[in-house]
Amino acid sequence: MFKNLVIMILAVLAISVAAAEKPVTPLHPVNTYSIVAYDTLTEQFGAAVQSHWFKVADVIWLEPGVGAVATQSLVEFSYGPLGLEMMKNGKSAKQALEGLLASDPQNAVRQVAMIDKNLVIAAYTGDKCIAEAGHKIGKNYSVQANLMESNTVWNAMATAFETTKGDLADKMMAALEAAQAEGGDIRGKQSAAMVVVSGEPTGRPWVDRLVDIRVDDSPEPLKELRRLLNITRAYDHMNKGDEYIALNDFENANKEYAKAASMAPGNPEILFWHAATLVTAGQVNESLPLFKQVFGVDEHWRVLVPRLVKADLLPDDDDIIDKIMAQ
Repeated sequence: MFKNLVIMILAVLAISVAAAEKPVTPLHPVNTYSIVAYDTLTEQFGAAVQSHWFKVADVIWLEPGVGAVATQSLVEFSYGPLGLEMMKNGKSAKQALEGLLASDPQNAVRQVAMIDKNLVIAAYTGDKCIAEAGHKIGKNYSVQANLMESNTVWNAMATAFETTKGDLADKMMAALEAAQAEGGDIRGKQSAAMVVVSGEPTGRPWVDRLVDIRVDDSPEPLKELRRLLNITRAYDHMNKGDEYIALNDFENANKEYAKAASMAPGNPEILFWHAATLVTAGQVNESLPLFKQVFGVDEHWRVLVPRLVKADLLPDDDDIIDKIMAQ
């Protein structure tokens, strides 16, 4: 019995020594497909991604006026912030990627793409990435994928990006959907994300991130991502409407709110503020059907109406308020 105990102790010590000599690095299997891209007209950077992995948004990293990074496969997330920092300090995307790979003893399991403000694009697929895996660099973009059902995924993404009309977000969305049409991640679908940043930093991050949407856990992440992209654009029109309100330009404010309402039909938030703007612009009768629709969704909006009077967002006119409240 004593002999067996000694053997067990020696075995534990041997394992401990081996572990100390060769530390185990946690592997995060964020296998996925993604795109990094640049729009020469707007100078915007963009990146988008989808995976059968929770919270895949951590794969993409962007900074206005600097560049974009996608880091995936058996991922090392630090490639994102370090890559951006190196590009910010004058390194090209190619130099940044080469430097990070050279210092990474596990680079064979990495897949990374970078693009910088000078349109230098670099991409890498390690030979230990899980098949099917590959990437393609095109004009102003790179697409990359690993653990795919088919090796046609990245070429399909490239074709979709190049042939889709619209802005950068439209083109990236098409690339993701093309990947899924080819089978996508062999494990299925779970999360997705998209970010678009302005060409030059304003010092106000909330202004510089033009699109910032993510789906962390869904059976249909791309459908949800497209819905969120549409909602983002609707609220962009809402924000423009708010800016016109600040300038007392009620006509253009009304147009922007109407555009928002058409893009997100039935959204009570958009309908309510559109109706309030119509009242402020003197179009009370036109506002009443909208108020009625909103109140039918939730009576809390009706309670909000008199509060807007005190905030100078509706006229202090009992007849007008009574008409609204009667809807």
